[in-house]
Amino acid sequence: MGTKQTRRSLIKNLALGASALAITPVSALASYKMPENKSKTALKLKGNINHSVSRWTFNYLSLDDLCNAVKEIGFSAIDLVGPKDWPTLQKQGIYSSMCYTAGDNDLYKGLDNPIYHEKLIKEYLDVIPVMAKAGYKNLICFSGTRNGLDDETGMKNCKMALEKILPFAEKNGVTMVMELLNSKIDHRDYMCNHVEWGAALCKMIDSDNFKLLFDIYHMQIQEGDIIRNIQDYHQYIAHYHTGGIPGRHEINNTQELYYPAVMKAIVDTGYKGYVAQEFVPTYPDKLDSLREAIKICDV
Repeated sequence: MGTKQTRRSLIKNLALGASALAITPVSALASYKMPENKSKTALKLKGNINHSVSRWTFNYLSLDDLCNAVKEIGFSAIDLVGPKDWPTLQKQGIYSSMCYTAGDNDLYKGLDNPIYHEKLIKEYLDVIPVMAKAGYKNLICFSGTRNGLDDETGMKNCKMALEKILPFAEKNGVTMVMELLNSKIDHRDYMCNHVEWGAALCKMIDSDNFKLLFDIYHMQIQEGDIIRNIQDYHQYIAHYHTGGIPGRHEINNTQELYYPAVMKAIVDTGYKGYVAQEFVPTYPDKLDSLREAIKICDV
């Protein structure tokens, strides 16, 4: 998931199919030089990783243009797209690897607070059959902020809401996927901020249709030990996001994680889902950033 201001401000527009918004360019890190003679032909991917990209990070492009770009690079999925934009994806032959509802998807007003349950449950129940008809599988959800709640109470509140959604999700082959976010820097007070907490909620719910979205950027900030946590908790993880640390920019050698090793650890668990690039590009040609990231992660 993106930074607090950037992605939060775009979520509603993405879900409702609004016009593309511009992302303010950021200067590339001075210590990194772009590779020369970059080929623009489709990459020859190994097939071990199912690649995707988060819509909001390339929101300066129309959705049609982003679809064409990912096909040119050599993959065929886009993350975090709402139902009004699914016809565009289908026209372009692009898969929605992580879906939004048609609501505002406010990650701070989530399932851990009962005052939001009625609204959220309706939104999820409304979109699940539409997803199933479109052939999509993963639907993002959020814990919300603690707002004074302890871990156990927040977990029980999430379970109470999810138990009203999951039977319908199971019937339609849809998985509810709760995102892990850091509460140290980007999303203060967010409850689902440790993989251990998320895994405990998965165990409490005990359904194959409830899993976690492991955002590597967020979990490196919050707790580190990325590869060990992937190995220990992979059975509860349905989706991954990338992002460079610090800054959530390119995942090249200017940042602190070595993504080929992380991707190899994911592959070694037997994971067959999607890994979505969710960094904010800084190169003059932002699609060069995306092409580079796909190459880095294609282990």
